[in-house]
Amino acid sequence: MDITKIKRILIARTDRIGDVVLSTPTITASRKAFPNAYIAVMVSPKTKEIVAGNPYINEVITCDKKGILETLYFAKWLKNKKFDLALILHSTNRVNLISFLAGIPKRVGYARGKMDFLLTNRLPYKKRLGEKHEAEYSLDILRSIGVDARISPLLMPVKKENEKNVGELLRENGLRQGEKFIVLHPGASSVSKMWPHENFAKAADILIERFGVRALLVSAPEHVKIGEKVMFSMKNKPVFLCGRTSLGDLGALFKKANLFISNDSGPVHIACAIGTPVISIFARNEKGLSPERWGPLGDRTVALHKDVGCVECLAHNCNKGFLCIRSVTVEEVVEKASELL
Repeated sequence: MDITKIKRILIARTDRIGDVVLSTPTITASRKAFPNAYIAVMVSPKTKEIVAGNPYINEVITCDKKGILETLYFAKWLKNKKFDLALILHSTNRVNLISFLAGIPKRVGYARGKMDFLLTNRLPYKKRLGEKHEAEYSLDILRSIGVDARISPLLMPVKKENEKNVGELLRENGLRQGEKFIVLHPGASSVSKMWPHENFAKAADILIERFGVRALLVSAPEHVKIGEKVMFSMKNKPVFLCGRTSLGDLGALFKKANLFISNDSGPVHIACAIGTPVISIFARNEKGLSPERWGPLGDRTVALHKDVGCVECLAHNCNKGFLCIRSVTVEEVVEKASELL
Protein backbone atom coordinates (compact mmCIF):
# COMPACT_ATOMS: atom_id res chain seq x y z
CA MET A 1 0.00 0.00 0.00
CA ASP A 2 1.38 3.40 -1.00
CA ILE A 3 0.62 5.38 2.16
CA THR A 4 2.11 8.58 0.72
CA LYS A 5 -1.09 9.10 -1.30
CA ILE A 6 -3.44 8.84 1.68
CA LYS A 7 -5.23 12.13 2.31
CA ARG A 8 -8.49 11.17 4.05
CA ILE A 9 -8.70 8.55 6.81
CA LEU A 10 -11.65 6.99 8.63
CA ILE A 11 -10.88 5.31 11.97
CA ALA A 12 -13.79 3.11 13.07
CA ARG A 13 -14.38 1.82 16.60
CA THR A 14 -18.09 1.35 17.25
CA ASP A 15 -18.09 -0.87 20.32
CA ARG A 16 -17.78 -0.05 24.03
CA ILE A 17 -16.44 2.73 26.25
CA GLY A 18 -13.12 1.18 27.26
CA ASP A 19 -12.42 -0.03 23.73
CA VAL A 20 -12.78 3.48 22.34
CA VAL A 21 -10.54 5.02 25.03
CA LEU A 22 -7.91 2.36 24.35
CA SER A 23 -8.04 3.27 20.65
CA THR A 24 -6.88 6.85 21.26
CA PRO A 25 -3.16 5.97 20.90
CA THR A 26 -4.00 4.81 17.37
CA ILE A 27 -5.63 8.17 16.68
CA THR A 28 -2.52 9.94 17.96
CA ALA A 29 -0.22 7.69 15.90
CA SER A 30 -2.35 8.24 12.79
CA ARG A 31 -2.02 12.00 13.11
CA LYS A 32 1.74 11.67 13.60
CA ALA A 33 2.03 9.46 10.50
CA PHE A 34 -0.32 11.61 8.39
CA PRO A 35 0.10 15.17 9.71
CA ASN A 36 -1.80 16.79 6.83
CA ALA A 37 -4.55 14.18 6.40
CA TYR A 38 -8.24 14.68 7.16
CA ILE A 39 -8.96 12.21 9.96
CA ALA A 40 -12.49 11.25 11.01
CA VAL A 41 -13.35 8.84 13.80
CA MET A 42 -16.53 6.77 13.66
CA VAL A 43 -18.00 5.68 16.99
CA SER A 44 -21.38 4.78 18.45
CA PRO A 45 -23.47 7.68 19.83
CA LYS A 46 -22.89 6.58 23.44
CA THR A 47 -19.10 6.97 23.17
CA LYS A 48 -18.99 10.23 21.21
CA GLU A 49 -17.98 12.22 24.31
CA ILE A 50 -14.75 10.24 24.55
CA VAL A 51 -13.34 11.51 21.25
CA ALA A 52 -15.15 14.85 20.89
CA GLY A 53 -12.53 17.57 21.22
CA ASN A 54 -9.60 15.28 20.51
CA PRO A 55 -7.04 17.62 18.91
CA TYR A 56 -5.91 14.99 16.40
CA ILE A 57 -9.37 14.53 14.86
CA ASN A 58 -11.04 16.62 12.17
CA GLU A 59 -14.48 15.07 12.53
CA VAL A 60 -16.44 12.69 14.76
CA ILE A 61 -19.03 10.54 12.98
CA THR A 62 -21.62 8.60 14.94
CA CYS A 63 -22.85 5.27 13.63
CA ASP A 64 -25.88 3.76 15.33
CA LYS A 65 -27.09 0.17 15.05
CA LYS A 66 -29.98 0.47 12.61
CA GLY A 67 -31.82 -1.50 9.95
CA ILE A 68 -30.49 -2.42 6.53
CA LEU A 69 -32.17 0.50 4.71
CA GLU A 70 -30.73 3.09 7.10
CA THR A 71 -27.35 1.37 6.83
CA LEU A 72 -27.46 1.77 3.06
CA TYR A 73 -28.36 5.46 3.33
CA PHE A 74 -25.59 5.97 5.86
CA ALA A 75 -23.04 4.29 3.57
CA LYS A 76 -24.20 6.50 0.68
CA TRP A 77 -23.76 9.60 2.87
CA LEU A 78 -20.31 8.39 3.94
CA LYS A 79 -19.31 7.81 0.31
CA ASN A 80 -19.55 11.55 -0.33
CA LYS A 81 -16.69 12.10 2.10
CA LYS A 82 -14.30 10.24 -0.23
CA PHE A 83 -12.08 8.53 2.32
CA ASP A 84 -8.91 6.84 1.01
CA LEU A 85 -8.38 4.53 3.98
CA ALA A 86 -10.53 2.89 6.66
CA LEU A 87 -8.80 1.64 9.80
CA ILE A 88 -11.41 -0.65 11.31
CA LEU A 89 -10.20 -1.26 14.85
CA HIS A 90 -13.12 -3.55 15.74
CA SER A 91 -14.35 -5.40 12.68
CA THR A 92 -18.07 -6.11 12.53
CA ASN A 93 -20.15 -7.24 9.60
CA ARG A 94 -21.96 -3.90 9.56
CA VAL A 95 -18.86 -1.69 9.69
CA ASN A 96 -17.11 -3.81 7.04
CA LEU A 97 -20.17 -3.50 4.81
CA ILE A 98 -20.50 0.25 5.36
CA SER A 99 -16.84 0.92 4.54
CA PHE A 100 -17.16 -1.21 1.39
CA LEU A 101 -20.37 0.44 0.23
CA ALA A 102 -18.86 3.85 1.00
CA GLY A 103 -16.27 3.11 -1.68
CA ILE A 104 -13.26 3.40 0.61
CA PRO A 105 -10.50 1.75 -1.48
CA LYS A 106 -8.32 0.53 1.42
CA ARG A 107 -10.10 -1.18 4.31
CA VAL A 108 -7.91 -2.63 7.05
CA GLY A 109 -9.10 -4.70 10.00
CA TYR A 110 -9.09 -7.99 11.86
CA ALA A 111 -10.64 -11.05 10.21
CA ARG A 112 -13.29 -12.09 12.72
CA GLY A 113 -16.66 -12.37 10.93
CA LYS A 114 -18.65 -13.40 7.90
CA MET A 115 -17.90 -10.22 5.97
CA ASP A 116 -14.13 -10.24 6.37
CA PHE A 117 -13.86 -10.66 2.59
CA LEU A 118 -14.90 -7.01 2.30
CA LEU A 119 -11.61 -5.95 3.90
CA THR A 120 -8.72 -5.31 1.53
CA ASN A 121 -6.13 -5.95 4.28
CA ARG A 122 -6.98 -8.62 6.85
CA LEU A 123 -5.08 -9.27 10.06
CA PRO A 124 -5.47 -12.69 11.72
CA TYR A 125 -7.69 -12.43 14.78
CA LYS A 126 -5.55 -13.50 17.75
CA LYS A 127 -6.88 -11.20 20.43
CA ARG A 128 -8.37 -14.13 22.36
CA LEU A 129 -4.81 -15.23 23.12
CA GLY A 130 -4.24 -12.05 25.11
CA GLU A 131 -0.59 -11.80 24.03
CA LYS A 132 -0.54 -8.00 24.23
CA HIS A 133 -2.64 -5.06 25.37
CA GLU A 134 -5.77 -4.05 23.46
CA ALA A 135 -4.16 -0.67 22.73
CA GLU A 136 -1.31 -2.50 20.98
CA TYR A 137 -3.72 -4.66 18.99
CA SER A 138 -5.30 -1.48 17.62
CA LEU A 139 -1.90 -0.04 16.76
CA ASP A 140 -1.10 -3.25 14.87
CA ILE A 141 -3.73 -2.29 12.28
CA LEU A 142 -1.80 0.88 11.55
CA ARG A 143 1.52 -0.99 11.62
CA SER A 144 0.19 -3.48 9.07
CA ILE A 145 0.20 -0.78 6.37
CA GLY A 146 3.79 0.23 7.07
CA VAL A 147 3.43 2.88 9.77
CA ASP A 148 5.88 2.85 12.68
CA ALA A 149 3.13 3.33 15.27
CA ARG A 150 4.22 3.75 18.90
CA ILE A 151 2.11 3.58 22.04
CA SER A 152 1.23 6.94 23.58
CA PRO A 153 -0.84 8.02 26.59
CA LEU A 154 -4.60 7.54 26.45
CA LEU A 155 -6.43 10.75 25.64
CA MET A 156 -9.85 12.10 26.58
CA PRO A 157 -10.32 15.88 26.61
CA VAL A 158 -12.19 17.34 29.60
CA LYS A 159 -14.62 20.04 28.54
CA LYS A 160 -15.46 23.19 30.50
CA GLU A 161 -19.19 22.42 30.59
CA ASN A 162 -18.47 19.05 32.23
CA GLU A 163 -16.17 20.69 34.77
CA LYS A 164 -19.00 23.10 35.56
CA ASN A 165 -21.52 20.25 35.92
CA VAL A 166 -19.22 18.35 38.25
CA GLY A 167 -18.39 21.43 40.29
CA GLU A 168 -22.11 21.98 40.90
CA LEU A 169 -22.63 18.31 41.80
CA LEU A 170 -19.82 18.39 44.33
CA ARG A 171 -21.06 21.63 45.90
CA GLU A 172 -24.60 20.25 46.11
CA ASN A 173 -23.22 17.31 48.07
CA GLY A 174 -21.19 19.38 50.49
CA LEU A 175 -17.67 18.87 49.11
CA ARG A 176 -15.43 21.85 49.72
CA GLN A 177 -13.03 23.22 47.10
CA GLY A 178 -9.88 21.07 47.16
CA GLU A 179 -11.32 18.46 49.53
CA LYS A 180 -9.80 15.03 48.93
CA PHE A 181 -12.07 12.27 47.70
CA ILE A 182 -12.00 8.80 46.19
CA VAL A 183 -14.43 7.45 43.60
CA LEU A 184 -15.80 3.91 43.63
CA HIS A 185 -17.47 2.16 40.69
CA PRO A 186 -19.11 -1.14 41.73
CA GLY A 187 -20.81 -1.86 38.40
CA ALA A 188 -19.55 -3.87 35.42
CA SER A 189 -20.83 -5.35 32.17
CA SER A 190 -21.35 -8.77 33.78
CA VAL A 191 -22.07 -10.09 37.27
CA SER A 192 -18.98 -12.29 36.89
CA LYS A 193 -16.84 -9.12 36.87
CA MET A 194 -18.33 -7.53 40.00
CA TRP A 195 -16.37 -7.48 43.25
CA PRO A 196 -18.88 -7.99 46.12
CA HIS A 197 -20.67 -4.79 47.09
CA GLU A 198 -19.88 -5.34 50.77
CA ASN A 199 -16.17 -5.36 49.91
CA PHE A 200 -16.45 -1.97 48.22
CA ALA A 201 -18.23 -0.71 51.34
CA LYS A 202 -15.61 -2.05 53.76
CA ALA A 203 -12.69 -0.75 51.71
CA ALA A 204 -14.29 2.69 51.44
CA ASP A 205 -14.97 2.90 55.17
CA ILE A 206 -11.37 1.99 56.02
CA LEU A 207 -9.96 4.58 53.62
CA ILE A 208 -12.34 7.28 54.85
CA GLU A 209 -11.29 6.68 58.46
CA ARG A 210 -7.60 6.26 57.70
CA PHE A 211 -7.09 9.19 55.33
CA GLY A 212 -9.99 11.51 56.08
CA VAL A 213 -11.17 11.43 52.48
CA ARG A 214 -14.73 11.53 51.19
CA ALA A 215 -16.08 8.64 49.10
CA LEU A 216 -18.18 9.07 45.97
CA LEU A 217 -20.15 6.31 44.27
CA VAL A 218 -20.70 6.32 40.49
CA SER A 219 -22.35 3.90 38.09
CA ALA A 220 -24.25 3.63 34.84
CA PRO A 221 -28.04 4.13 35.21
CA GLU A 222 -28.64 0.37 34.97
CA HIS A 223 -26.39 -0.26 37.98
CA VAL A 224 -27.88 2.25 40.42
CA LYS A 225 -29.23 -0.54 42.65
CA ILE A 226 -25.72 -2.00 42.97
CA GLY A 227 -24.51 1.42 44.10
CA GLU A 228 -27.33 1.55 46.63
CA LYS A 229 -26.22 -1.78 48.09
CA VAL A 230 -22.73 -0.34 48.62
CA MET A 231 -24.12 2.85 50.15
CA PHE A 232 -26.41 1.01 52.60
CA SER A 233 -23.52 -1.27 53.64
CA MET A 234 -21.23 1.64 54.57
CA LYS A 235 -20.81 3.13 58.04
CA ASN A 236 -19.72 6.48 56.60
CA LYS A 237 -22.22 8.13 54.27
CA PRO A 238 -20.86 8.41 50.71
CA VAL A 239 -21.79 10.95 48.04
CA PHE A 240 -24.19 9.05 45.79
CA LEU A 241 -23.79 9.99 42.11
CA CYS A 242 -24.85 6.66 40.55
CA GLY A 243 -26.66 7.24 37.26
CA ARG A 244 -26.05 11.00 37.43
CA THR A 245 -22.86 11.45 35.39
CA SER A 246 -22.29 11.41 31.65
CA LEU A 247 -19.00 10.13 30.26
CA GLY A 248 -17.81 13.71 29.97
CA ASP A 249 -18.81 14.35 33.58
CA LEU A 250 -16.87 11.27 34.67
CA GLY A 251 -13.76 12.67 33.03
CA ALA A 252 -14.19 15.97 34.88
CA LEU A 253 -14.85 14.13 38.15
CA PHE A 254 -11.75 11.96 37.77
CA LYS A 255 -9.70 15.10 37.13
CA LYS A 256 -10.47 16.18 40.70
CA ALA A 257 -10.34 12.72 42.33
CA ASN A 258 -7.42 11.37 44.35
CA LEU A 259 -8.15 7.71 43.53
CA PHE A 260 -10.54 5.56 41.49
CA ILE A 261 -11.41 2.00 42.58
CA SER A 262 -13.40 -0.06 40.10
CA ASN A 263 -14.21 -3.42 38.62
CA ASP A 264 -12.74 -4.09 35.17
CA SER A 265 -14.86 -1.64 33.16
CA GLY A 266 -14.86 1.25 30.71
CA PRO A 267 -14.59 4.03 33.33
CA VAL A 268 -11.20 2.58 34.37
CA HIS A 269 -9.75 3.63 31.04
CA ILE A 270 -11.37 7.06 31.21
CA ALA A 271 -9.67 7.57 34.58
CA CYS A 272 -6.36 6.44 33.09
CA ALA A 273 -6.77 8.89 30.23
CA ILE A 274 -7.30 11.70 32.76
CA GLY A 275 -4.26 10.62 34.81
CA THR A 276 -6.15 9.58 37.95
CA PRO A 277 -4.58 6.87 40.14
CA VAL A 278 -6.54 3.65 39.49
CA ILE A 279 -7.15 0.28 41.11
CA SER A 280 -8.90 -2.13 38.73
CA ILE A 281 -10.22 -5.44 40.09
CA PHE A 282 -10.23 -8.32 37.62
CA ALA A 283 -12.10 -11.60 37.65
CA ARG A 284 -12.15 -14.21 34.91
CA ASN A 285 -9.05 -16.25 34.22
CA GLU A 286 -8.98 -16.19 30.43
CA LYS A 287 -6.02 -14.82 28.51
CA GLY A 288 -8.20 -12.70 26.27
CA LEU A 289 -9.88 -11.11 29.30
CA SER A 290 -6.77 -10.74 31.44
CA PRO A 291 -5.06 -7.60 32.78
CA GLU A 292 -2.36 -8.22 30.15
CA ARG A 293 -4.92 -7.28 27.50
CA TRP A 294 -7.33 -5.02 29.40
CA GLY A 295 -5.38 -3.70 32.39
CA PRO A 296 -5.20 0.00 33.25
CA LEU A 297 -2.50 1.93 31.40
CA GLY A 298 -0.56 4.59 33.28
CA ASP A 299 2.11 5.19 35.88
CA ARG A 300 -0.07 5.08 39.00
CA THR A 301 -2.32 2.15 38.19
CA VAL A 302 -2.84 -1.27 39.76
CA ALA A 303 -4.60 -4.38 38.43
CA LEU A 304 -5.61 -6.98 41.04
CA HIS A 305 -6.26 -10.47 39.69
CA LYS A 306 -6.24 -13.98 41.16
CA ASP A 307 -5.79 -17.33 39.43
CA VAL A 308 -7.94 -19.84 41.33
CA GLY A 309 -7.15 -22.80 39.10
CA CYS A 310 -10.11 -22.74 36.71
CA VAL A 311 -9.48 -24.67 33.50
CA GLU A 312 -12.45 -23.12 31.70
CA CYS A 313 -14.35 -19.98 32.69
CA LEU A 314 -18.14 -20.38 32.73
CA ALA A 315 -18.63 -16.61 33.19
CA HIS A 316 -22.05 -15.79 34.70
CA ASN A 317 -22.77 -19.55 34.96
CA CYS A 318 -19.85 -19.98 37.38
CA ASN A 319 -20.23 -22.97 39.70
CA LYS A 320 -17.58 -21.72 42.13
CA GLY A 321 -19.46 -18.68 43.33
CA PHE A 322 -17.19 -16.30 41.41
CA LEU A 323 -14.26 -17.40 43.54
CA CYS A 324 -11.73 -15.57 41.36
CA ILE A 325 -13.01 -12.08 42.05
CA ARG A 326 -13.98 -12.89 45.64
CA SER A 327 -10.37 -13.94 46.22
CA VAL A 328 -9.29 -10.32 45.88
CA THR A 329 -9.46 -9.17 49.50
CA VAL A 330 -10.45 -5.89 51.07
CA GLU A 331 -7.01 -5.79 52.71
CA GLU A 332 -5.26 -6.00 49.32
CA VAL A 333 -7.33 -3.18 47.88
CA VAL A 334 -6.76 -1.02 50.96
CA GLU A 335 -3.01 -1.70 50.87
CA LYS A 336 -2.73 -0.61 47.21
CA ALA A 337 -5.02 2.35 47.82
CA SER A 338 -2.88 3.46 50.74
CA GLU A 339 0.21 3.42 48.52
CA LEU A 340 -1.53 5.47 45.82
CA LEU A 341 -2.99 7.96 48.30
